[in-house]
This record gives sequence, structure tokens and C-alpha cells, in this order.
Amino acid sequence: MIDGPDGVPAGADTTEEPFVPHDVRRRLALVLDVDDLVEARRLAQTLRPWFGVVKVGLELYTAAGPDSVETMAELGYEVFCDLKLHDIPTTVGRAARVLGSLGASYVTMHAFGGVTMLKAGVEGLADGAARAGLAAPCTLAVTVLTSDNGAPAHILPKRVSAAVEAGCGGVVCAVSDAREARTLGPHLKIVTPGIRPAGTPTHDQARASTPQAALEAGADLLVIGRAVTHAPDPVVAAAELVESISL
Repeated sequence: MIDGPDGVPAGADTTEEPFVPHDVRRRLALVLDVDDLVEARRLAQTLRPWFGVVKVGLELYTAAGPDSVETMAELGYEVFCDLKLHDIPTTVGRAARVLGSLGASYVTMHAFGGVTMLKAGVEGLADGAARAGLAAPCTLAVTVLTSDNGAPAHILPKRVSAAVEAGCGGVVCAVSDAREARTLGPHLKIVTPGIRPAGTPTHDQARASTPQAALEAGADLLVIGRAVTHAPDPVVAAAELVESISL
């Protein structure tokens, strides 16, 4: 191949990936709400420079199953498996064990299920990862959905307390609940969905918030989906989102 005048092989791709600090990327979770693993992989690869975590939810997991978790882990992502497990403790524990063995870094379970169920999930998830020789994953207790703006005031404290008692590593809550959740569980990882840059549609998220507001409220992991993936140019949207925040 003939080199160009600057010594670079002719036809070589000289486009450099943007540099986004690891401390930023590890706090941004890309939502892959699609029902096709090929499309999910394409999105994940395209947006890898800006995100360190991907969220595999019910839609993608139903379509592609365990392959969806393993594929994203192979791309170098931490995988946030958002299945919101809620069943009898034995079933939740066994399901969580499978997810731990697949390489999920985060797994959600409904705090409404109670301490015994959450504890079974915590133990199953840790056991599955340990048997596979993987790092210990984090169990996330879902408190109140961001689409629910009518939950009574006593619900959040009750569910955060259940998460603490069960040994969960974190909770999922709206940004408006983040400070209270942090007070109730100082050592929990706070995960906030419903993140939307200023001026973008909130869709079905009744309690949406901007990325900077989430960080200022104490969120550890920001879950970001349609504001980027449904944008006219997801790459531009991702870049602008990262530029809008400061840690």
C-alpha cells in the first residue's frame, strides 16, 4: 500500500475516537431498548466512546436471551441487566444466579418483593458470579418507578430500608428521590433513570431530570436512553450530553 504525504497508509481511517474520562463513562448507562441483538450491538459499538455501561431490559432480553448479556460484556461494557425480578425467593435466587454467571454487573429486583426475596437475589447473584470466576456484581432494588408520580411518601423509605436490610448494593430511584435515598442508605449506589437533557422530550417519564441535576443530587449511575438513541444523530447527542455535565 502506498503511503500518503504524512506517512499514513493511503485510505487508512484517521478518525480519532473522542476522549471521555473513565470517571465519566462509568457513570453513564446506555439503554438498549430494542428487540434485535444486531441493532443493539451496532448501537453499543457506535456509542462506546461515551458510555461504560449498557442496560439490557425486558425487550432485548426477551428477544435475545442470555446472548444479549454476553455480547455486551464482550464489547467491554459493564452490563446492567434490568429485568426487575419479582417472584418467590427461591425463583428469584435461581434466576439471579444465572444472571451472575453470565457476567451481569448490575441486576434489578423489585424492592416491593420484600427483604427475604431481595436477600435471595443478592445471594444468588453473588454465587453465580463467584462460580464463574467473575467479579462480584451489584444487586439494585427498584424503589418507585420514574413513571409513577403518585406514590405515597412512606413508600420510598420503606423500600430503601428493605434494600439495606437485604444487603443490596444499590437502589434505582428518580432523581427527585436521590437525596432521601442517600440519607437512608449512605453506602448504596444510587441509579437514576429518566435522564433527559434540557429541552428534550420526557416521553413516559413523569419524573425526568437533566444529567447535571442528577449528578448534583448524588446519583452514581445515570440511565440514558431515547434522548440519545432516538436522536437524529445519536453520536452528536451523546457528545453533547457528555459536554453538558461536570463531575
